[in-house]
Amino acid sequence: AQAQAVLWAGDLRKMRARLASDLDAVLREGQEVKMQITVDFHERYGLKLVIADLDPAYTFGQLELKRRQTIETLRGLDLLERNRRLPLPKVLQRIAVISSENAAGFRDFQEHLTQNAFGYGFSCRLFASSVQGKNAEAELLEALQTIDTTRFDCIVIVRGGGARLDLSAFDGLELCKRVAQMPLPVFTGIGHDVDETVLDLVAHAALKTPTAVADFLLQHNLFFENELLQLAARLRSAGDQQLKISQLELQQAEQAWCWNAGAQLRASFERVDRIAETLPQIVRARLRGQAQKLEAAEAVCLALHPENVLKRGYSMTYKDGKPLMDASEVASGDLLETVLLKGTVLSKSVGRKRNAARDPRDGKDDRS
Repeated sequence: AQAQAVLWAGDLRKMRARLASDLDAVLREGQEVKMQITVDFHERYGLKLVIADLDPAYTFGQLELKRRQTIETLRGLDLLERNRRLPLPKVLQRIAVISSENAAGFRDFQEHLTQNAFGYGFSCRLFASSVQGKNAEAELLEALQTIDTTRFDCIVIVRGGGARLDLSAFDGLELCKRVAQMPLPVFTGIGHDVDETVLDLVAHAALKTPTAVADFLLQHNLFFENELLQLAARLRSAGDQQLKISQLELQQAEQAWCWNAGAQLRASFERVDRIAETLPQIVRARLRGQAQKLEAAEAVCLALHPENVLKRGYSMTYKDGKPLMDASEVASGDLLETVLLKGTVLSKSVGRKRNAARDPRDGKDDRS
């Protein structure tokens, strides 16, 4: 059954003064509410319900009950810690941002990130989505499905401040399941200091504000830079230490080489000195040996000198000015020249005979 209800302007002002921004969230389409009403019957206009007051605690209670049911479902599926267990890249630089294009929280996040004091560069791409209202959960899911996870290092979901009931979109079961199963780490900064949404529970890290998310990313990259600087310092220290060790080893090798070279040089000098001492003796001994050989050769030469041969009673015979060595070279009638110790005799051949006085076969002289 349906009935028409009316909220008078005066009552609305009283409610707004008491509930402030929560009033709009409670009166949102589709929201379950508890109201104090009076029944008014007019004879002309009929039955009418007049809203006298609202009980926001009832609405909050229903949302909290739904929130707890969502948490238990996620726990049963082992999804509460799944995204948090993902390892973070060493550098978070390529960022997919899900937020409303006109949200102040998105602008704060982008400005804080890009105008950082460290000079870090970031590549941020916005995937526009409502972050409050009845369509927020569906648009957030659509944005998550649009992201090409191979092109980003992480996902950031940010929004500005708002009413507590505006956070109900971040308690949706399907949205939280999708975030928990994302292959990239998801960071949230949905701008509420007190309440924690289910989305905060399943995210890799939940920060209170968009600027806090930007600070988290900056600190993460700063930590990596410090690691690099420390590694570089350790490498320089190790390099300097190794250089000193190498220089010391080189000095030791140089000293050893110089000592060995000096020792070898001294040994060479000593050998030269010993050779210098013995060389004259060796030279004299060799000279004496050669002198003795020369004297012996001289004695042989003197003994074989033609004059000495002639002195022993021998003579030398020449034919045609050439020494005659073989009797077969002489024919009968040849003119011969015989040199004696004293003088020369000219003769004419009348025949020849062998050195042996007789032929052993017939005992006769060989004459011609």
